[in-house]
Amino acid sequence: MTIKALTPDRLYKSCDLDQLSFESSEELDHVDVILGQERAIEAIKFGLRVVKPGYNIFAMAPDGTGKLTTATQLAEQEAHRQPVPFDWCYVHNFNQPAKPRAIRLEPGQGRGFQQDMVELIDELSVAIPAAFDGDEYRSRAGELENDSRQREINEITQLRDEAEKAHIIFTETATGYAFLPADEHDDPLTPEQFNKLDKDRQRQFHDTVLDLQDRLRDAIKKFPQWRKETKRKLQALNREVAELAVSHPIDELKQRYAKWQPILDYLEAVQKDIIEHVRDFIPHGEKVLSFMELPQEPQPFKRYQVNLMVDLNHKRTAPVICEDLPNHGNLIGRIDHQAQMGSLVTDFTMIKPGALHKANGGYLIIDARKLLQQPYAWETLKRCLKAGEIRIESLERALSLISTTSLEPEPIPLNVKIILLGDPMLYYLLSYYDPEFQDFFKVAADFAGSVNREHNSLEYARLLASIAKREKLRPLGKAAIARIIEHSARLADDAEKLWIHLRSIKDLLTEADHWAGENGHTQIANSDVQQAIDQKTRRLDRLRDRLYENIQRGIVMIATDGAIVGQINGLSVLQLGEFAFGQASRITATTRMGNGKVVDIERETELGGAIHSKGVMILSHFIAARYARSTPFSMIASIVFEQSYGHVEGDSASLAELCAILSSLAQVPLRQDLAMTGSVNQLGQVQPIGGVNEKIEGFFDICRERGLTGSQGVVIPASNIAHLMLRWDVVHAARAGQFHIYAIETVDDALALLSGLDAGAADADGRFPADSFNGKIDAQLRKFTGLMKEFIAKENGEK
Repeated sequence: MTIKALTPDRLYKSCDLDQLSFESSEELDHVDVILGQERAIEAIKFGLRVVKPGYNIFAMAPDGTGKLTTATQLAEQEAHRQPVPFDWCYVHNFNQPAKPRAIRLEPGQGRGFQQDMVELIDELSVAIPAAFDGDEYRSRAGELENDSRQREINEITQLRDEAEKAHIIFTETATGYAFLPADEHDDPLTPEQFNKLDKDRQRQFHDTVLDLQDRLRDAIKKFPQWRKETKRKLQALNREVAELAVSHPIDELKQRYAKWQPILDYLEAVQKDIIEHVRDFIPHGEKVLSFMELPQEPQPFKRYQVNLMVDLNHKRTAPVICEDLPNHGNLIGRIDHQAQMGSLVTDFTMIKPGALHKANGGYLIIDARKLLQQPYAWETLKRCLKAGEIRIESLERALSLISTTSLEPEPIPLNVKIILLGDPMLYYLLSYYDPEFQDFFKVAADFAGSVNREHNSLEYARLLASIAKREKLRPLGKAAIARIIEHSARLADDAEKLWIHLRSIKDLLTEADHWAGENGHTQIANSDVQQAIDQKTRRLDRLRDRLYENIQRGIVMIATDGAIVGQINGLSVLQLGEFAFGQASRITATTRMGNGKVVDIERETELGGAIHSKGVMILSHFIAARYARSTPFSMIASIVFEQSYGHVEGDSASLAELCAILSSLAQVPLRQDLAMTGSVNQLGQVQPIGGVNEKIEGFFDICRERGLTGSQGVVIPASNIAHLMLRWDVVHAARAGQFHIYAIETVDDALALLSGLDAGAADADGRFPADSFNGKIDAQLRKFTGLMKEFIAKENGEK
């Protein structure tokens, strides 16, 4: 049977311009969500609307596919259906300053409460000094102090009067009080005069002085107690005045927030604290409250501030937050410190909110890879979701790396929907290695990498138009959109699919827009798109050119004409970042009499991967099953990729390897003007492979440089025809009969095409026609078997 080359129309599927009912992308409507992601969109909507715990979402897709855009759009749409969540703030805890209190308020009420407290302190800063500077206070305070002093004066005066009656002078000295005897004229007696008095008079003076001293001592003991009583009266007066000054503005706030018991409790504590620390409101120059001499704080009013953590004053929907750096502190918030007097200090006003605070009551979108790269961030997120609350704690304290005293803010209840974005492999790894993962992320949204091309060309055009408008690019002409659709099918490795990797599409449009500007076009044309594609290839193909140069110079030996036994051109794909290209490799095989083993030199040298080794084992068992069902498999073969010094992986060369081995067995030369790709199964059927376009183009480039003969071509699996989107120069060469693409289904097709011989079919006895390819293989194997028997018999005879 003659294998015919594929016709040019099967090598490239052009976009039908009749399906594009427009002339420019400006005529097309805008689309909000990316194309072909119905399954993922349904999953995200389901996860967003389930209110039970654990139904968070993991959006699976490679970077650049638009999963962030889609997730954000859907979350924002759902956010419009949800009420605006509460505001949250932290206030000072007057009973336990190290444990600030969290207060929940109505949406938008937090900023008003914060401002109310500022105005309250401003008002009291004026009202309290004014109250203590008033005439009434000064009069009442003066009366208390005067009464206290007068009481002491009266006590001393009474003693002085009694001393005068006894002719004893009561005088005050620098060291205290003294009693001196006096004569009838109340003049103090000198020692000489006192000694001249009779003994009875001296004793009378002495007893009277002792009695007065005892009474003075008792009176002086009463003075501190009387002063304490006066101080308590002054304190009561101060409290009374402070209460009068404070009660009115605070009562107004209590009426304003009458429905919020936590705020009422807080205002009660504020009122009590202001009264107890009323001295903080008195200017330092005032000495009115001299009974309070405690040192003042640097910022005494700071404890009355409101730290507004979540402010939804201008929000009309639930929040949607995208956290770019999801580390421990950015997730749950942090407690800042400042240097003061050589040490680090903090207070409740230095508590900063995290992404969970901002998204509380709404939706939080996080890149899973970034989250897992941050130390302990993953465990922190799971802890918050499990506990249903946000507990702010520094990472150093959580790990017991520091033991200093710090704040312990009251936890805030958490109600948030998490959307993680990551690669599918990351999802599967988390599912396998983290037993808690499925408890928290029950919804998987799997994004597709491509969409069916049929009936979607117009929708794809709308997508391109939307991207161009969003990025402020020039409009696209119909032909330019058709070229992008064709290139998208090429990127998808399938003529029936369209690649929907948004980042790649946006980059292509951006570069085409640049070249349109360079070429003086008002809209992006077909040539601009092609120039963008060619220039990107030009920027990345230096290594490809170097490899092809080595082939042309004969450094890497690749034959493109003639026929050789046991040698064939295999094709592989090299992926270097965003650029992939085909690479031809010489595969050779040798055979001899042996024990039925196929030696894979790549595997023996540990340069072959598991999949490649699997392909070699499959082809070896195919040979044994087809040609040695009833006779010993008396052959040993070896195969190798010549001049290959790196790792070889994949089974796409197994068909070529099989043909090389069979060529060596049958001693039938194989065409070197053909290259082959495809894998094979144990039944001899040819299976599809990846990168078929790059492989064909790679061998075409080598042949073109050497000169196209009209017989050169590539052999591919028939199942890969649907994937063909070859370069135009390859298609044109095929149309001119200079290069050919052959599609085969079985090993026999490959043998016939490569050798020009009929492969041959087995008869009822399992014998193949003698002049066929399979017949020559069968004959050689039977010859090996006979030689093996003779060798064994000879060995046994000699023994």
